[in-house]
Amino acid sequence: GDLGRSLRDRRPVTAVIAERLPATARLAVAATLVSIAVGVPVGVVAAVRRRSLLDHALMAGAVLGISTPVFWLGMMLSLVFAVWLGWLPVSGYGGGDWLHLVLPALTLGALHTGVVARMTRASLLEVSRQEFLQTARAKGLPELTVVMKHAFRNAAIPVVTVIGLGLANLLVGAPLTETVFAWPGLGRLLVVSVDQRDVPVAMGVVLVFALVYVLGSLIVDLVYLAVDPRTRHAAAR
Repeated sequence: GDLGRSLRDRRPVTAVIAERLPATARLAVAATLVSIAVGVPVGVVAAVRRRSLLDHALMAGAVLGISTPVFWLGMMLSLVFAVWLGWLPVSGYGGGDWLHLVLPALTLGALHTGVVARMTRASLLEVSRQEFLQTARAKGLPELTVVMKHAFRNAAIPVVTVIGLGLANLLVGAPLTETVFAWPGLGRLLVVSVDQRDVPVAMGVVLVFALVYVLGSLIVDLVYLAVDPRTRHAAAR
């Protein structure tokens, strides 16, 4: 649609947003993959080893990841891996160079990893009280099979919800992350447009964020149908 023109350079707002959207989408997807790849295994291990020292340590790390400010974590990661070690670029987009994506994705993903880990642990502990898991163990199935094939699939609904709706949290953290790493996405565009009082662009970016949140909710509902057979049967009725 027509969102008007930028007050700064008189370009259509849709064109300005379209230029920055791929960079933010790339960062958000990478951060989501980080949160899944780290958060889900941490939650599973913590649930299997519940009330142990490892469980307490993992959950303490999850709380630390949730509470750590994004801008501080981004600067610390840049200092260690870019300045001191020289392994990764400090900032910038880099086009197709995935190395520029590592630090921003880790920074933004840390915001969500702790939430995914805690929800995975809580869901598995709730499911672990069900009788069908005792039946699976009585059949002699390995514990890994019991946890991943039977327990995790039944505990996946809350985890899927957190992952899908957590995309909105990633967008909230995007302006800070993109500013720290000079990432040319919608978050940085929002900060610049507010600083320059470019109201049409700022409103357009906020509208895109809202649409992404709604789209995330829709995707979560569709994933429900694939994950939980009970949801499919209820929808068929």
